Amino acid sequence: MRTRTILFLVAMVLSGFGPRGVAPLFAQEQEEDVRGAFLTSRPKPVEKSSSSATTAKPNRRRPKTSQAKVSGSASVAVGSTNTSAGVGAKTDLKTNGVATEKPNQKMGLGLTLFARDANGLSVRTDPSRVFRNGDRVRVLLETNTDGYLYIFNTTDGGKPVMIYPSAELDEGGNYIQSHVPFEIPSSTETEERLRWFAFDKYAGAERLYFVFTRDPLPLVPTEDDLINYCKQGEGRCPIKPEAELWVKIQTEMSAPVQVAKSQRYGKAQTSAEIDASTRGIGLSKEDPEPSLVMMRASTDANVLVAMLELIHK
Repeated sequence: MRTRTILFLVAMVLSGFGPRGVAPLFAQEQEEDVRGAFLTSRPKPVEKSSSSATTAKPNRRRPKTSQAKVSGSASVAVGSTNTSAGVGAKTDLKTNGVATEKPNQKMGLGLTLFARDANGLSVRTDPSRVFRNGDRVRVLLETNTDGYLYIFNTTDGGKPVMIYPSAELDEGGNYIQSHVPFEIPSSTETEERLRWFAFDKYAGAERLYFVFTRDPLPLVPTEDDLINYCKQGEGRCPIKPEAELWVKIQTEMSAPVQVAKSQRYGKAQTSAEIDASTRGIGLSKEDPEPSLVMMRASTDANVLVAMLELIHK
């Protein structure tokens, strides 16, 4: 993927700062409410160092209880190729045939854009700034509830491809724990060039779609299914989602959301944030908040979609 200048064009939240004509004070109060609702489920600082905290690389495979629920119901539908028991099934964004309990918490997703400075440090950066050839950036994501993360990429309006989950990353898993941040690309990669999105000299537009769901997307292989699917022949991966699923993802971008945006740029990524993303330790209430927080307006929602557009001029 050629990576280029990044601008936050979160299509589903372009009007999320309040209706036109609403007083700025009301909009500010609304943002504080959203930010507070997202951060309130973060653990207290004393809980971060508890014996139950994970101290190894986060396990992105879904819990065994969830695997038991979906056993026998998973299917793969990539483009015009269908395999397994779900052949011919209609694509839906609800669940993978799993009956879920009624949610009692609004889905939230936090995004922070980091850029590499002259000293090689990761610093919070304004998404609207102008990037140049050679600049490098990384995205840090955080959710307020457990779920599943999918990342799709399009180039110059072309067909989407799924870049996460990947058969080459996290054993094909994409399970995300509440307030345990996720880096894309990962700062733990062995080679420096793999730790960042590097902007080149080519003009164009890249879009990254972050799809956060309570349950696995139907007809999208993950874990062993994904690994085995990719092994069956060259050109199968990265996966191209079927047209019907992609239309539904696009539709979800217009769903009502609440938004809070921070203007605190220029600060370096903290050691707590680095530890949390690389060792599976949940962020606490005292740690920095995401630059952008989005929450679904309804507790019944099962999908939250955010989009970053990468533009290089």
